This record gives sequence, C-alpha cells and structure tokens, in this order.
Amino acid sequence: MNKYKIAVLPGDGIGPEIMREAIKVLKIVEQRNDVSFELQESPFGASAYFEHGNPFPESTKAICAEADATLKGPVGLSYDETEKIPVDLRPERGAILPLRKWLNTYANFRPVSLPKGLAHFSPLKPEIIGDGIDILMIRELVGGLYFGSKEVGVNDKGLRYVKESLEYDEEQIARIIRVAFKQCMTRKKVLHNIHKNNVLKSSVLWNEIVGEVAKDFPEVEVIHILVDAAATYLCLNPGQFDVMVMENMFGDILSDQAGGILGSLGLMPSACIGDESAYYEPSHGSAPDIGGKNIANPYSMIGSVAMMLELSFNMPDESRNIWKAMQSVFIQGYSTPDLSKQGSGVNMIATDEFGDRVVDELKKLG
Repeated sequence: MNKYKIAVLPGDGIGPEIMREAIKVLKIVEQRNDVSFELQESPFGASAYFEHGNPFPESTKAICAEADATLKGPVGLSYDETEKIPVDLRPERGAILPLRKWLNTYANFRPVSLPKGLAHFSPLKPEIIGDGIDILMIRELVGGLYFGSKEVGVNDKGLRYVKESLEYDEEQIARIIRVAFKQCMTRKKVLHNIHKNNVLKSSVLWNEIVGEVAKDFPEVEVIHILVDAAATYLCLNPGQFDVMVMENMFGDILSDQAGGILGSLGLMPSACIGDESAYYEPSHGSAPDIGGKNIANPYSMIGSVAMMLELSFNMPDESRNIWKAMQSVFIQGYSTPDLSKQGSGVNMIATDEFGDRVVDELKKLG
C-alpha cells in the first residue's frame, strides 16, 4: 500500500467548508485504491495570524516539510479585518509568498477548462467558445516583481516614493520554460510564449532563453505574443491557445482573466510544483462575505485534489474520474448560488450537497 502524508491548510473565509468537500473525495479515493492518506490539518492565513500571531506558523512549516504534498484553501479576510494585521503579516505577503519561496514551487499550473457542456457558465458567445476551452497556463511563481528588492521612503524633494525590482536570472527562466515545453509534448505541441520585450529588458532575456531551450524540443511550435495582445485574444479567440508560459505577474493577471472567460475563478484549481515539493490550491480568493453560508462551490478545491493525485501521487485515472464526476454534476443541472443566479434554470444546491453529488458520481466511475 502506498502511504502519503498530506498537509491540509483550510485557510480563511470559504476555505474550511470547501476543504471539507475535497476531503470527502479523498476518502473515497482512499477506500477504493491501495493507498492511504494521512491528513495533517494546520493553521494558515489571516485566521492563523489572529490565533497564533503569524499567518504561517512554525508548526505549520514543520507539517508542510514532512508532507508529500500540501492542500491549501484560500486565505484572506474582509478589508476591515485585514487592516488589523500589520502589512508584512497579511496573508499574501506573510503566508502565500513565503510558502512558495520556502517550498521553491516555481511552476504554477493553471488549467483553463470549459467543456462544451459547461459553456453556459461563460460570458463569451457560443461561437467563440466553439467546442470548449482547454488551455494550460504555466506561470513562474517564485521570481519577478513579487520577489524582487523593495524600497519605500521620501526622496530629496520630500515626496514619498516606492521602488520595486523585477529580478530573474537565466536559471530561473530556463527551468520554467523547460516545464512548459515538457507539457507541450503531452498535448498539441504548441507553446505560446507570453512576454513584453518591446518594453521590458526582462522579457528580452526571457525570450532569449526560450529560444535556447526550444532547441531541445524541435517538435514544439513556439508562438511569441505580447502580454497585452494575449489578454485581448483570450477574449476574442481562446481556442487558439493550448500551453501558455509567462513570468510571475503576467501569469497572475492572465490566469484571473481566464477565470473570467470561464465565468468564475471558482472553476480554476491550480498546482504549484517544485523539484522536491508541491502544493495545490484554488485560484480564487476566500470570499469572506459568503464564508460559513454553505453556498460556495467546491469545484476548484476538489479539482486541486484531482491535480494532486495526478502530479504528486501518480494516480491519473482517479484524477480523470474526479473531473468527470464534477462535470457530470453540472451537466445534470446542479449548481451553487455563488456560480449561478436564481431563475437561471439550474437546480440550486449547497456546498455540501454538491460535494455529496460529486462523491456519488465518483462511486459510479469506480
């Protein structure tokens, strides 16, 4: 029997309730496979700060260090509650970025998937969606502007200023580019390289490295596209994209836009992968305004479990089963209030009922 330790970080807002549904799915996978999951829950995020004085406590680090993978819920509280936390200890700066850097999870996989049967979620016209959307965005996650040197102060004119540096070296760029090319080899063998080399020197170096790595993957067609043009084409013709690779900030922005073309960030799980560690999380925020109301859809949290099974535990068949089970619930006409409006023709169900229905569908696929 394969035994795995999973660090479970429920997070804030809707995090604990969608995490419960993800764990239901893990339990079913465990029951029908020769596998055992040891789940170790630990505090992380704004709630961890208020309870422990730190959004990423040392005890949580210890659990993550021992885990084979980490499953993380969304973090963050309301504006007013967040204002009570020192700036450098707020969840993004004090927990998420340190987690990424500490685990060195430099490759972020964000699947942008909308089968034709779920096209009604998208704000795009049916003729633009066509037979569906299937894009894999690969974002560099531990470099760039978010992790560069930062300086704030008052200049000699008495004006407040801020200076932040976008920093990459060729090794950081090459490793994420190589990840993207390898994914291309399992898909359509087309890579869209997203850059801004008409303005940014960082993109000039980035593109040079793309050209160098491309020599090892002669079967892959490389298409270079400016980030602003890519944003436009995601709305006008998303079907042209298969694998997209980009630096940290570009990936942050474009992947959220991708959530928009799907109809919700609630439909976007993600994987954060390093050479020795990995964690999995929804791409969306903690939605504290609906936390505890049992109306948030757990699709992205359960989808993160599916990605974990495939990428960390070599269980691709069960991963595919989970995707099918979730999509089947939608196709049968069920949704949750955060994704659909009353009167939209769907059967509105709660968070826990959606999870139960996913489990029921999953059992049928056993």
